[in-house]
Amino acid sequence: MTHRPTVLHLVDDTTAGGVMRVVDFLVTSGRLQAQAHHVTQQVSRGSIRPVPLKADIIVSHLTLNWRGLPGLIALRAANLRKPMIHVEHSYTAGFMTHNVARPRRFLAMLRLGFAMFDTVVAVSAAQAAWMRAQSLCRAGKISTIASCVDLQAFRAIPRRAGPVRIFGAIGRLDRQKGFDSLIAAFRTLPQPDVALHIYGQGEEEAALRQLSSGDPRIHFKGFAAAPTDAFNAVDAVIMPSRWEAYGLVAIEALSAGRTLICADIDGLNDHAAHGAIVTPLTAEGDIAGALMQAAAGDTGGTGGAATLRTAPVLEEAFIQSWLDLIASRIAPRTQAA
Repeated sequence: MTHRPTVLHLVDDTTAGGVMRVVDFLVTSGRLQAQAHHVTQQVSRGSIRPVPLKADIIVSHLTLNWRGLPGLIALRAANLRKPMIHVEHSYTAGFMTHNVARPRRFLAMLRLGFAMFDTVVAVSAAQAAWMRAQSLCRAGKISTIASCVDLQAFRAIPRRAGPVRIFGAIGRLDRQKGFDSLIAAFRTLPQPDVALHIYGQGEEEAALRQLSSGDPRIHFKGFAAAPTDAFNAVDAVIMPSRWEAYGLVAIEALSAGRTLICADIDGLNDHAAHGAIVTPLTAEGDIAGALMQAAAGDTGGTGGAATLRTAPVLEEAFIQSWLDLIASRIAPRTQAA
C-alpha cells in the first residue's frame, strides 16, 4: 500500500484575508489531497513551539520577524530530517520602501529566516526577482507559485457593457492599499456621473470617510460577504497599492471581465500579462489621469483577461505547481509500497 504523506501548513493569520483564502484553496483541492494529506495548524504569531511535528512535509505561511526567529530555528532543529517550505506572503520591495527604517537589519532577518527552509515560495515573479536581487537565499531555493483562489464564481459574473462609470476599490481599508490617494485623486474628476465604490473594512475607515466628505459620488459599501457582489456592481477596479506581494483582487477582477488598473509595484506587475493596465499610480495626478482615461474609454490592456474569463488557467497553474513542488519533496520512503 502506498503511503500518502501528510503536509502540514502552519498559519499565524487566520483572518478572512488573502492568506487564508489561498491556504483554504490549497488544502481543499481534490488533486492535491489525492497526492498528500494537507492539513492546517494555527500557531501564535512569533511563538512557535519547538517540537517534532506529525507531518512528512512542513509548509510555513508564517510572518517572519526577529521575535519569532529563535522559535523557528528551534522548530527546524526539532524537525531536522523533514522538508520545510516557506511561502512568503508579505514582504516585497514596496514593503521595504514604506515600512522599513533599517533595511540591512530587515534583510538580515529574512536571510536567517529563509535559511531554515529547503524551499522558499515567492507568490509572484516580481517578488521572486526582488528576493534574488537582495540575495535572500540561493536562487535555486526559490520557487515561484502565483497565489490563487477558486475563480469560477467570478467568471460567471456577467460582463459590463458601455463606458466605465463606477470604479471599485476593493480590499482592507489600510494604508497599504493607497485608498487615501485614490479618494483625493477621484475628487478632482469633473464628471458628475462617475462614482467610486469602496468595499472593505479596516482601521483607516474613519480617516477615509473624512477625506471623502462632501463628495456624494464616493460610497462606502462595507464588507462584501460574497466577494462577487462587489465586482458585479462596478465597471472597473483600481488598485493603487503602495506594496502588494501579488493581489488576489486583481485576478478576481480580470476573471469577472472588469477593467483593471494597477499600480506598477511589486506583484501587481505580474497582472499585465493577463490584461491589466499597469501604470504608475504613486502621485494623485497619476491616479486621476488613469481614472479619466478609463472613464473616456481609453483603457488599453493586453487582452489576456479574455483567457481568464473562459478557462481556469490560473487555478490549474497553481495546483500543478504545488503538485510538482510536493512531489519533489516527498522522500523516497514515503513513495514506497
